[in-house]
Amino acid sequence: MKRRTVAILALLGLTLAGCATQAIAPSVGDHPGFFSGLLHGFIAWFSLVGHIFDPEIRIYAAPNSGGWYDFGFLLGVSAWAGGGGAAARG
Repeated sequence: MKRRTVAILALLGLTLAGCATQAIAPSVGDHPGFFSGLLHGFIAWFSLVGHIFDPEIRIYAAPNSGGWYDFGFLLGVSAWAGGGGAAARG
């Protein structure tokens, strides 16, 4: 019974995520790169709280440079979250 429930919830989540769209920002010449991603990762939790009260606040930059921005964002969020190292020690 649990597997079926998980499968139904996963299918529902994927269906709803398929309907999501991202705002298209105007084309600018200088897209955020690694260091902007790192900064946005550090402040992601504050941006999330701000986004709850003001939908104009974004957590993730829409026009970014791709992989380097993503890598910086991941490192920034991992620095806040601890990267899972503390949980692995216990």
